[in-house]
Amino acid sequence: MATGSVQPFRLVDVGAQVSGQIKVIHVKLGERVQKGQLLAEIDPTLSQNDLRAAEASHESTLAQRRGAEAALRQAELGLERQTLLQAGDAAARQDLEAAQAQLAAARASLESLDAQIKGSLISIETVRARLAYTRIVAPMDGEVIALVSREGQTVVASQQAPVILRLADLASVTIRAEVSEADVIRLREGQAVPFTILGNADKHYRGNLRTIEPAPSGYTGDAGRASDAVFYNVLFDVPNPGRELRLAMTAQVNIVTDEADGALLIPVAALGARLPGGGADVQVLDAAGQPTKRRIRTGVTDNVRVQVLEGLREGERVVLAEAAVTPDEDEPGFPFGLGN
Repeated sequence: MATGSVQPFRLVDVGAQVSGQIKVIHVKLGERVQKGQLLAEIDPTLSQNDLRAAEASHESTLAQRRGAEAALRQAELGLERQTLLQAGDAAARQDLEAAQAQLAAARASLESLDAQIKGSLISIETVRARLAYTRIVAPMDGEVIALVSREGQTVVASQQAPVILRLADLASVTIRAEVSEADVIRLREGQAVPFTILGNADKHYRGNLRTIEPAPSGYTGDAGRASDAVFYNVLFDVPNPGRELRLAMTAQVNIVTDEADGALLIPVAALGARLPGGGADVQVLDAAGQPTKRRIRTGVTDNVRVQVLEGLREGERVVLAEAAVTPDEDEPGFPFGLGN
């Protein structure tokens, strides 16, 4: 047995990747949203201006490249002319070398502008992405469980992404229960986990153990223990189509470590001395109503009732307890507390 709490199957903090004033929030608390749905908008004015500036810078670089192409063509023609003149000994060697240097400089200038154009395109893509970040969309299907920021509030995303709202997937929920160290060694993944909630103790929900966390609650990695009482968190998932299970509800959990169908049962209080291998002694009423000692073999128990594998038949009566008898009673040793 353990006490747990209802937690979302998936929880996402939806934040802003750009700074600015929240212009509008399109959803309400508790609203169900779909992946890709527009949740909020941040004032895009600054990002739009940055995009215009980046595009203008790109156009300027393209214009410079066109000028560099013209200069390169002129340098190529100049070199051709100096080469012809040099072949006819009509020009100085120095003029030919100058034309060659001018052509190399023109080519280098064009290559530099090509690199600047690549950089300006990257800048445009970056600014466009930043502009797109002003429209905040849902990263998954879920429900709005918290509105952390408000319309008109300014968010600053220079150091960390500020949270605007929280989304949770409540179509399935996760129950996180604490199990003591004495019991956790009996648990295995896949075991059945029935539980109830305080608001409806008559309805039983059911899941299967998914995970046993390796470290106890509050463990920080230090050599010492986190506390005197050591509890481990176990998690299991439960479908929640009707949204009956709400976040932070308390769950009364019973983890089934073993089970038996069609079992013959007696109260645990009827057991006497316990023996190795599941044996025990009980007092059974004979045909004359007198208690006689009998050895039985037991099976599964829930600490209230115990399964009888051998030694008893259905319908036999076992003694739960015997009370002391006062001296003035007519029949000393009268059995007390008999039960099926």
